Amino acid sequence: MEVAAHVRPLGNDRVLVLGVDESGERRVEAVRRDFVANISHELKTPIGAISVLSEALAAARDDPEAVDLFSGRLQRETARLAELINQIIDLSRLQSEDPMLSRELVDVGEVVAEAVSRSQERATQRGVGLIVAHTDVVRVMGDRWQLADAITNLVQNAINYSNERARVTISVQAVAQDGDDFVDVKVSDNGIGIRPEEQERIFERFYRVDYGRSRESGGTGLGLSIVRHIAVTHGGSIRVWSRPGQGSTFTLRLPAYLGPVEPEEDTP
Repeated sequence: MEVAAHVRPLGNDRVLVLGVDESGERRVEAVRRDFVANISHELKTPIGAISVLSEALAAARDDPEAVDLFSGRLQRETARLAELINQIIDLSRLQSEDPMLSRELVDVGEVVAEAVSRSQERATQRGVGLIVAHTDVVRVMGDRWQLADAITNLVQNAINYSNERARVTISVQAVAQDGDDFVDVKVSDNGIGIRPEEQERIFERFYRVDYGRSRESGGTGLGLSIVRHIAVTHGGSIRVWSRPGQGSTFTLRLPAYLGPVEPEEDTP
């Protein structure tokens, strides 16, 4: 505990001593400093690479093969920088007082289809198969694009940590627990897996299980943190099952919507 003491004389040989617990404010400030430091580090990497590649590209203008090589790497670093900036903006918005931009009835199957469509090119590049398995027809109330972002992050994370010719499976299932109804979106891979001591940290900002693999695939280290914030914003949760060498399964659980598909009109 960190306490700030304030002393004020009251007269007649009396003083007022006021103690204020500043532990919460100090923790928030420490988290803010760490976040800024991490952002600065993460931004320097692609910006530095872009600067070096631009110089190399200018020096190699008479060598077509070198130009193709450097321009390709320049495009990848630019895309990585753009993704990092977009995810920082998304994370900042999710940490605001009103993180949900819109609230509507969402067909989870349609959101999964959107996430698969966004991830197909990356899966093809890495030789990973995307399989949509069992899909119940279920709905939730929430922000359609935030939910699509969350599932996309889970799918792309699975692709990034899978080897060539691996499979990533997505399923949607209606479940009931303790009298409440939920929707479980599961994303499973047979990739490298996550050690037990790392499973509690993977939802931290900028934490990576395998930095080298993440760097190679263009990962920012923010995807799973964004997923967690979106899950909490929608009254849900995110959990992981994983074993090293066997793969991982991430489960996004959301409260199910069981009301009418269309709002009922009041009769006169």
